[in-house]
Amino acid sequence: MNYLLSLTVICLSGFSSSLFAQTHPNKTTYLFIGTYTHSKPSKGIYIYSFNPDNGALTFVSNGENITNPSYITLAPDGCHLYACTETQLPNAGSVSAFGFDSVHGWLTFINKQHSGGENPVYASVYKANKWLVNANYTQGSVSVFPLNDNGSLGIADTVLSYLEGSIDTPRQSRAHVHSVVFSPQQDHLFAPDLGADKIRGYTFDANRKHPLQPADPQFTSTVPGSGPRHFIFHPNGRLAYCTEELSGTISAYSYDDEKLQRIQRVASYAAKQDWYASSDIHISPDGLFLYASNREEEHSISIFSIDTTSGLLTLVGHQKTGGKHPRMFTIDPTGNYLLVANLFSNNIVVFKRDKKTGLLTRTHNTIKIPQPSCLQMRTYDL
Repeated sequence: MNYLLSLTVICLSGFSSSLFAQTHPNKTTYLFIGTYTHSKPSKGIYIYSFNPDNGALTFVSNGENITNPSYITLAPDGCHLYACTETQLPNAGSVSAFGFDSVHGWLTFINKQHSGGENPVYASVYKANKWLVNANYTQGSVSVFPLNDNGSLGIADTVLSYLEGSIDTPRQSRAHVHSVVFSPQQDHLFAPDLGADKIRGYTFDANRKHPLQPADPQFTSTVPGSGPRHFIFHPNGRLAYCTEELSGTISAYSYDDEKLQRIQRVASYAAKQDWYASSDIHISPDGLFLYASNREEEHSISIFSIDTTSGLLTLVGHQKTGGKHPRMFTIDPTGNYLLVANLFSNNIVVFKRDKKTGLLTRTHNTIKIPQPSCLQMRTYDL
């Protein structure tokens, strides 16, 4: 049996890992960490096991010879991981495919393709593991890749590039697409463009040869100079939220008939700043709380309660991240913990999350990782 076939069997039928044999005989949760590697091939991607009883992290494995895998994402089947690689390099940029062996927690490189633009920063995989879409920040483009049955990437099928910027120069001298997010039904895709102050919209038909097409309307305008960055849908499918990097704000949207309508805009930072750098955004599994990361001077996570009827946000508080430059973070599958990747202080900090109040309490669990950028988690069943 060859590697890729055996990997599929492992992912579908389970595994016999002993990582949680004593307290979790039927499940194992992994933390996947993407990093910057000083623009040189290095370990790049790190994998830890996560104990949902106490938030402890245990090293399992790492990749080899990977350059700047600054954003990583798992395929819906959990058997493959995709990374935006060779980021922040001039005239470069790629998307790389890896197989994941959940028995041992090992990654195996499959292949890579040119990202279709400079500085890839975000990737999303279609639910049927058939397509991957990535955002290229510096080039201001969106690329669509077919995925083969073995998880490998085909050559980019579509590359849509944009030029226009907005009012904040030089940060908005041209388009900078910063994320690509499927709608709840995965028949549409939304791409916040930090450079153009637009959330670009597309239809997505997985059965077409060219699945991505501009929607009508083709974009939703944001406040000039806001710089939309990361975008997320609420679990109820009727609401969406976007961090705005340049203004340090979060915009809330209603989502109906495949269209976004802004209903609120709130400050993410605790205090007024001369320079904002809002970054990541996530919603708790129960849909009751929203969290956003604030870099630069505050180095904090802002916490909001969500009115699930109106979609409006109410500030609950701010939590220091225990490090510098919280580029991305994640909430574990149980909803009991929040983990933050502090890029400039080279650490990942685990916080306990109060499900009733939404507030965070720092635990004693911290690991040192060189330039951690992106975190993903998944629980695998036996």
